[in-house]
Amino acid sequence: MATAVPSVHSLDQVAVQSLKRVGPKVAERLAKLGIQSVQDLLFHLPVRYQDRTRLVPVGALRPGMEALIEGEIRDAEIGAGRRRSLKVLVVDGDGDAILLRFFHFSTQQAASLKSGERLRCYGEVRQGPSSLEMIHPEYRLRREAEDETEAALTPIYPSTEGLQQATWRGLTEQALAQVSPLSPVDLLPPETLVQQGLPTLAEALRYLHRPPLEASLDALLERRHPAFLRLAFEEMVAHQVSLRRLRLTQRQAVAPVLRGDARLQTRLRAALPFALTAAQERVMAEIASDLSQPRPMQRLLQGDVGAGKTIVAALAALQALECGYQAALMAPTELLSEQHLRNLGAWLRPLGIEPLWLAGRHKGRERGERLEAIASGAARLIVGTHALFQDEVCFQALGLVIVDEQHRFGVHQRMKLREKGGRDGGSPHQLIMTATPIPRSLAMTFYADLDLSVIDALPPGRTPITTVAVPDTRRAEVMERVMSACAQGRQAYWVCTLIEESEVLECQAAEETARQLSEGLPGLRVGLVHGRLKAAERDAVMADFAAGALDLLVATTVIEVGVDVPNASLMIIENPERLGLAQLHQLRGRVGRGAVESHCLLLYHAPLSEVARERLAIIRGTTSGFEIAERDLAIRGAGEVLGTRQTGAIQLRVADPVRDSHLTAAAQQAADLVLARHAEAVDPLIARWLGVREVYGQV
Repeated sequence: MATAVPSVHSLDQVAVQSLKRVGPKVAERLAKLGIQSVQDLLFHLPVRYQDRTRLVPVGALRPGMEALIEGEIRDAEIGAGRRRSLKVLVVDGDGDAILLRFFHFSTQQAASLKSGERLRCYGEVRQGPSSLEMIHPEYRLRREAEDETEAALTPIYPSTEGLQQATWRGLTEQALAQVSPLSPVDLLPPETLVQQGLPTLAEALRYLHRPPLEASLDALLERRHPAFLRLAFEEMVAHQVSLRRLRLTQRQAVAPVLRGDARLQTRLRAALPFALTAAQERVMAEIASDLSQPRPMQRLLQGDVGAGKTIVAALAALQALECGYQAALMAPTELLSEQHLRNLGAWLRPLGIEPLWLAGRHKGRERGERLEAIASGAARLIVGTHALFQDEVCFQALGLVIVDEQHRFGVHQRMKLREKGGRDGGSPHQLIMTATPIPRSLAMTFYADLDLSVIDALPPGRTPITTVAVPDTRRAEVMERVMSACAQGRQAYWVCTLIEESEVLECQAAEETARQLSEGLPGLRVGLVHGRLKAAERDAVMADFAAGALDLLVATTVIEVGVDVPNASLMIIENPERLGLAQLHQLRGRVGRGAVESHCLLLYHAPLSEVARERLAIIRGTTSGFEIAERDLAIRGAGEVLGTRQTGAIQLRVADPVRDSHLTAAAQQAADLVLARHAEAVDPLIARWLGVREVYGQV
């Protein structure tokens, strides 16, 4: 049975201006929320619901409840105190009283709320100084002829300035009146809905906008009701369809066959002072197999901090170079790209390969010379930042692109590197690396266009990092700990963080901390690194620290990635409560890179919020990046963990990869069915849920 497709009569073709009371101003406000059609309005779902279907006795109220109450006004007065307020005492039929308090009120309002009037109001119950209170509740004077209560749960919509909840309810009421079995169009195969026990789209939308009296408020608020699951499932299917179509498109592209003769790889392996772990060998075999195919590799390489991803990338690059092609490694920051440049240079110079670096700092003649070397093929291995995918960068024969810390780029940015193909106009192979372990539920949802490889073991000889949380009132003891570690010939980091998103303020804080530590720790050689230092100054400080010429490095979070100093065994992180788990784990990973026992001290400022306490407890309790990623996901959500709040990256509107993970496998199967048997539904499905955001698959 074919899935229906939208016709000109579909609600996605009916402008929202066709509704009553939608003039130019209201239409402009709705457009800010992405609502231009009646269908858009129907997919603008309530964020919560209020139960105004039953009256709650005042005696049954508890702080934190939202409730509908009714009673008689016994007293009303304007109180003078620190804040002038209108106080209205309401007593219900059982004789229980509650105080209504209004800080903003008119003379007319105060006059209408007089003793003897019956009042019905809805609001949140709070504990006041002497009794329960409602602050600025919604209310109306009671008339005997009125209906007793609302007939359904009351939806509360996400809004913008100038659009009241009454307006939303009026608009959605008109939109619901236009819903029919044929519109909005049900784009999912009917058999899929039956298998999952889900309602039709029209049924789900009606239920969510106007839940009946018997609806479970908890199931709606927690978004586990079948009506919510129906929309979440369709959105997940839309993303899977989009990613699978992208994957099919990629597989149809031609890529250079990079089999290589292993001569360069063999020489590098022989020169290394260590042997690859079994996990690294397994991943290398997967990559080598992909590179030998005539279709572009699209592989995501996960590995915890220090797992040895860079040497795997180097060996993969050599496989491309052995075949006469170029390889490029792209990192999100100049600091990280420099780290890769140093590592790759140390490994590959003995093989006669000099990596070329291209970053934003390269200007004028110097930049022109580097661009020429890339275009002519004189530069075989190129390391850089986002500068690599600028239009003026032309490769002679690009065979492999390696993208480090992919989540820091918009997806469309790495996709743009496809255009930098080699001599035959084909697409280069892509290896995407991340030290931020991605939970399986996210990988299946957000990276369905990629094959997955995991380095799930650390190299031998790494000692576990001990992590403790210390209040900043014990700062002096922490400084003594730093002095003791450095006296034993070790080095330490001191990381400064600020809650304000201001690089200037953060750098000022780091400068002040460096000054205080220099004064408080006489004899120690203290260096300072932050984002506003000139490149030459920062390079010199980092080089001194790496060479052991500095004992203590004070830094902002710019050292989160890319710094590798095996002699550093102590990490101090100030205000760790202001950072996410993934960032804390990355910073902690700057130590423990040698054979010496290492420690991380979290210097927090009390009092801690409940979330901050949970976060610090997790980071203290485990050093497993994969476990931390799962916990971080549960606390912060997918958008934060993956950094997907950037242009071009996937965002979910209704579905949640954690809450709805039980639907992932079924969504993948449904996506395959749509692509195979219902091709006419593909574009409408993507347009409904992704709209213009599908550009990441089209660049």
